[in-house]
Amino acid sequence: MDYSIGFIVLLFAIGFVGSFVSGMVGIGGAIINYPMLLIIPSLFGYAAFNAHEVSGISAVQVLVATMSAVWVYRNSGYLNKRLIIYMGSAILIGSLLGGFGSSHLTEFTVNVIYGILALIAAVMMFLPQKNGEGKMEDVHYSMTLATILALIVGVFSGIVGAGGAFLLVPIMLVVLRLPTRVTVATSLAITFISSIGATVGKFATDQVLLFPAGILVVASLIAAPLGAIAGQKINQHVLKWVLAILITATVIKIWSDLFIQIMK
Repeated sequence: MDYSIGFIVLLFAIGFVGSFVSGMVGIGGAIINYPMLLIIPSLFGYAAFNAHEVSGISAVQVLVATMSAVWVYRNSGYLNKRLIIYMGSAILIGSLLGGFGSSHLTEFTVNVIYGILALIAAVMMFLPQKNGEGKMEDVHYSMTLATILALIVGVFSGIVGAGGAFLLVPIMLVVLRLPTRVTVATSLAITFISSIGATVGKFATDQVLLFPAGILVVASLIAAPLGAIAGQKINQHVLKWVLAILITATVIKIWSDLFIQIMK
């Protein structure tokens, strides 16, 4: 693959945008970077990544982006440590299984799984929600349900190389009914744990291109903390709509591409 200056700048821009948004709305960035890495390089005349390569690069980017954003939230009062421990442990186990198992799936299957997860997340984001601005002392939820859902999300997120936050955030908002800012901060920490398993699985099965991944890592270290700072200042309803719009746009693009592949 030709790593020209233009290609490097393009990859950095993709990583910067994905990481900034991830820090702002509490996702790992894969919901944005996955389709961008699949589509944008070829539009500019560069060699295209395949689905396995994109999922591997995304796994590494999510790991760094979430770690950087959580550091900004460390003293915010929005990190629910109990949820992080239980859901984080469950999603780590699931992501390890999904990460190792993904090498046995075809590129088309990986894309279908990603599209299904994004569709579920998009539907959930438009369901009625009643979430306040409270902190950890205002949080009430079923730990058993939270742990089971985290395990399921972990398996599928490990397959596509995502941290799972694009599905975790709707679950935490709609099913567990957590306050928005608690959801954003806590989901970043849980996603960081999840991305450890996904990244290990991708490296172990030789699905990570080191140079492109390194470029996105540098972009993440810069952009994710900036996004986290912005996320603490933006109105919670704006945060919800930003995430809903991003997920919906991704669903439309992924399924349109899948439909074109099926019709060929």
